[in-house]
Amino acid sequence: MGKPVPALAAAGDVGLTALPGVGKAVAEKFAARGLLRLQDLWLHLPRQYEDRTRITPVRLLQPGVAAQVEGRVEAVERGFRYRPLLRVAIGDDSRATLVLRFFHFRSQQVNQFRVGARVRAYGTPRPGQQGLEIVHPSYRVLDDDADGELGDALDPVYPAIEGIGPATLRRLVAQALERLPPAEELELVPAARLGDGLPSLRDALVTLHRPPREADVAALLAGTHPAQRRLALEELLAHHLSLRRQRIALQAHAAPALADDGGRVQALLAALPFALTGAQQRVFDQIRADLARPSPMLRLVQGDVGSGKTVVAAMAALIAIGSGRQAALMAPTELLAEQHLANLRTWLEPLGVRVAWLAGKVSGRARTAVLAEAASGAAQLVVGTHALMQEGVVFRDLALAIVDEQHRFGVHQRLALRDKGAAAGSVPHQLVMTATPIPRTLAMAAYADLDVSAIDELPPGRTPVQTVVLGAARRPELIERIRTACAEGRQAYWVCTIIDESDEVVAQAAQTTWEQLTVALPGLRVGFVHGRMKAAAKQATMLAFKRGELDVLVATTVIEVGVDVPNASLMIVENAERLGLSQLHQLRGRVGRGSLASSCVLLYQPPLSQMAKQRLETMRATSDGFVIAEKDLELRGPGELLGTRQTGLADFRIADLARDADLLPEVHRIGEALMRESPDIADRLVERWIGGAARYAAA
Repeated sequence: MGKPVPALAAAGDVGLTALPGVGKAVAEKFAARGLLRLQDLWLHLPRQYEDRTRITPVRLLQPGVAAQVEGRVEAVERGFRYRPLLRVAIGDDSRATLVLRFFHFRSQQVNQFRVGARVRAYGTPRPGQQGLEIVHPSYRVLDDDADGELGDALDPVYPAIEGIGPATLRRLVAQALERLPPAEELELVPAARLGDGLPSLRDALVTLHRPPREADVAALLAGTHPAQRRLALEELLAHHLSLRRQRIALQAHAAPALADDGGRVQALLAALPFALTGAQQRVFDQIRADLARPSPMLRLVQGDVGSGKTVVAAMAALIAIGSGRQAALMAPTELLAEQHLANLRTWLEPLGVRVAWLAGKVSGRARTAVLAEAASGAAQLVVGTHALMQEGVVFRDLALAIVDEQHRFGVHQRLALRDKGAAAGSVPHQLVMTATPIPRTLAMAAYADLDVSAIDELPPGRTPVQTVVLGAARRPELIERIRTACAEGRQAYWVCTIIDESDEVVAQAAQTTWEQLTVALPGLRVGFVHGRMKAAAKQATMLAFKRGELDVLVATTVIEVGVDVPNASLMIVENAERLGLSQLHQLRGRVGRGSLASSCVLLYQPPLSQMAKQRLETMRATSDGFVIAEKDLELRGPGELLGTRQTGLADFRIADLARDADLLPEVHRIGEALMRESPDIADRLVERWIGGAARYAAA
């Protein structure tokens, strides 16, 4: 369902019942799609266009290319083959014949098509039994004395609205456009700031609803026409201003200035069996500087799988703890949260830090004890899942909220954790982390309210993972490869994309694969884990694999973010063509976590789509998470990368972050100038495109 578009101008706030022909029933049908006011119809843009401004001779028609033709009826045939059928042959001065084919028709239509009648039709030709034909064209029968005047603009085809016919929708949008205010009343972005080549907002709207006959249709369909770029720029600008405004509002709060780690950071570094990479040290220095300020930190740390984000988060927590405050770390799954818990207890408990655990399965007396420790401050660092945000959880003095894999949480969930540390105008510092590298263009748009840091260097000793792409027919070879690897004391993952067999999907089900491997590898211990298992059973299987009690783990993508098993050196992904680049990269990151030479085999079921070919080739060519993220953005767009619950940005009406990335530097330039010189205009732009639903930005 769409969302109502806030005011473009006062005239746009008028309800749709002001239009002739829109009564209560029609208005309700519009409202079901979020179209409530005139301004909503102004921005209900066509999804494609039909060119009825010219006549194409029948001889010049091309299969698959929509066109308008005009000719006289040469023959009419009405029959019944499986269903009623009407075929009308028309010819024109080019001495060629075209067949119009109808499956749904009324008797009066048949009567219209008398031999010799003049017919004008529009549609997409395709090869038929007797030359080209158009199935169910739009058409009209012209009087012999009519001049058949052609239009001067392309005809818009709008996204369908249930219960409202295409012709009625076109007529009502046209009526709404007649009420567009003059350009100077509609315009909020000064022309001097727009730069060259972009029209006014009014001209852009008129052009998009009724493009002139000479318009570049290919550019319109690709979303690259100057009129579309004008609207995309303003929409991106409004989102940027909203995020910046929320950042300013958040930083108006106080936050505890945290500077004293009590020597614990150096003690931790001395005890670790590895040295920080340059990237880890750089990012920690940025975080330390943020925490020392009396305004809230709002920093996103992104880094590839295995880049060492957790130890940086631990060092940040030590600064809060050394300053006499508390920290909390929240992860989206119990498995990931328990992995953090194990690492943090190993690192921090020898330093005298009390690390508590709170998840859904912690109940009874254990839960009561953890809640009491959090409330008294005895628990200096609390690690958990969504359970941290429940009403009964109270912190004595939460100064740092750390959220891992932040895109997996809904906005309100992250706000709930932050709010647990809010008191008397003070809010905790926030550190959010993701193992999904985010392209720079996407970060510029989606995280204008955050400082973004990148741990873009892997620790020494990590061996590159060799990636191989194979057709599914090579499965027997892989089974032998597993036998060899396990005989050498190594372990392997075999990941499937679905659990049960399905007639609808050509995919090896995880259940079937587990059964087959158990039979094919009788001397090996083969485990099985999937998302429908109870948490305890899933956890037990994963830990058995980590401890080396299983040789092979057959799994669904539940292990995309999972336990760290340095001894696992072979990852096989079945039906890899069904997964996105980000998911494939995360799965590949499960191996190569130790010093063993590791491989990732991507099995695919032919034939491959063009997009699947590009994804698999990208995986084979690079292991750089940031390069992969840029390609993922190009192929799939921002919604999948960010998660639709993560941000309103996935719901852009016109802008497309992959397509319009080159506008972002201009958006930043205009946005900063408006914030500085014309804050009232900035507020009106946010109101126009986003309205009041902007609290997500403060998350």
